Amino acid sequence: MKIALAQLNYHIGNFESNENKVREAIEKAKALGADLVVFAELAVSGYPPRDFLEFDDFIKRCMQSVEKAAKSCRGIAAIIGGPLVNPEVKGKDLFNTAFFLEEGKIKAQVNKTLLPNYDIFDEYRYFEPNNEYKIIEFKEKKIALTICEDLWNIGDDLLYRGNPMDDLLPFKPDLMINIAASPFHYEQAIDRKAVLKANVEKYKLPLFYVNHVGAQTELLFDGGSLAFNKKGEIVGELAYFDEDLQIFNVDEMHQLPEINQQQLPGKIELIHDALVMGIKNYFGKLNLKKAILGLSGGIDSAVTLVLAERALGKENVRAILMPSKFSSDHSIKDAEDLAKNLHIQYDIIPIEPGTAQVNEMLKTHFENLPFGIAEENIQARMRGLILMALSNKFGYILLNTSNKSEAAVGYGTLYGDMNGGLSVLGDVYKTEVFELARFINKDAEVIPENTIIKPPSAELRPDQKDSDSLPDYAILDKVLYEYIENRQGPKELIEMGFDGAVVNHTLHLVNTNEYKRYQTPPILRVSRKAFGMGRRMPIVAKYLARD
Repeated sequence: MKIALAQLNYHIGNFESNENKVREAIEKAKALGADLVVFAELAVSGYPPRDFLEFDDFIKRCMQSVEKAAKSCRGIAAIIGGPLVNPEVKGKDLFNTAFFLEEGKIKAQVNKTLLPNYDIFDEYRYFEPNNEYKIIEFKEKKIALTICEDLWNIGDDLLYRGNPMDDLLPFKPDLMINIAASPFHYEQAIDRKAVLKANVEKYKLPLFYVNHVGAQTELLFDGGSLAFNKKGEIVGELAYFDEDLQIFNVDEMHQLPEINQQQLPGKIELIHDALVMGIKNYFGKLNLKKAILGLSGGIDSAVTLVLAERALGKENVRAILMPSKFSSDHSIKDAEDLAKNLHIQYDIIPIEPGTAQVNEMLKTHFENLPFGIAEENIQARMRGLILMALSNKFGYILLNTSNKSEAAVGYGTLYGDMNGGLSVLGDVYKTEVFELARFINKDAEVIPENTIIKPPSAELRPDQKDSDSLPDYAILDKVLYEYIENRQGPKELIEMGFDGAVVNHTLHLVNTNEYKRYQTPPILRVSRKAFGMGRRMPIVAKYLARD
């Protein structure tokens, strides 16, 4: 029996596009001699469909897509994921289902047992867990069919009480197939391979695994679908960050040698590739064309501009330089040099005339108080006003350039530099932004060297440096990583050797700036714990917030 793994970039709710992709993959797999083609979890709807699942019409359209896929299955069978109505009155209204299609019909269906309800996942909000176990028989093979999380309850730290494969093993299956929607973070491919290998070693069965690829707003999917022989060796690996289709002969799996696995890029290259894909898919799936951003001469806007140019093309990106009376000549030159290196249209719009008018207008209301944070923020908001005016007038989408370190401690101005339709670097710490810049410059200088080596500054007051308000980023980012990603509290952080004053001040800033993060644009997720849908914190809270 020959199995084709079809790794596709789906678009949530774009039924026509998804149906066309599925039909073309079925035809291609059939032409290549496959007996069975396997698609990903919730392929017909795209993942995650979220509250679209609460609309009857959406579910009907999903089922129509499954039925259309079934009609294409003549001389070939398919497995495809989609939502299924639960006929029982008790329980949730839907199942997360893998449909087995053959001879133009839906021949069988298997429902997902383990429903993740942590971090970015909230499947139990919509789906009823499976409680009936069965295998799929096809071409004299018994298939143990599972869905994503169903294979992840393995090892020492178990999240669930049961394990679907333990319940399927008495049926004496010949192979395992797992359809998945496994979102990207820069360590996920390593984790994924380890989990799947552990299943193969435990059950002594070959395994075929199909993942999504592409971006769905903030969630990125890297693909990397896999085929294992029963010895736990990877004998097939599909592309990363791209669509792919490969065929494997089940009867020859034991003879196939372990492949020279694709050398996974390093962390920073993975982040780079994921962000480029995220920008490209966000614009492409929303039928948007052009991006705009404020280019300051600093490293965050520089890296964002390069990523946008690589995702959208130089003709679709516009940079706006908005110097203030505090901007250095070198910052302006650095920004111009970068735009010229990339051959990108740029304009210079000084903000001083506008800020002077606002300051004059507020002069009596400010009661002649000294220059302070209000005046600094007026400058940032003037830049935001200019960018949004150009966005409205010409139809650009504004890219936000704030990094994760700034977002964590609230080092940004609401309705100013925190504006945007998409946050490109909001899950990338400042130290990682520097690494991205070095990666971008690995073959030639794209980002001016001075942009990388000069001390970071918002340039909103004379001789301002980020270090005036924040700990050194090399220290700050380590504290933030341990607190945000690893959930270490102040006592644990101090025991790890971090200065107590730095720890307490940093955690206070993080927890008192939650209200700002509630108002940020969608953040492309590249880490295990990103701000946004995967980190849910109350705004009105006292924990670690000082008086």
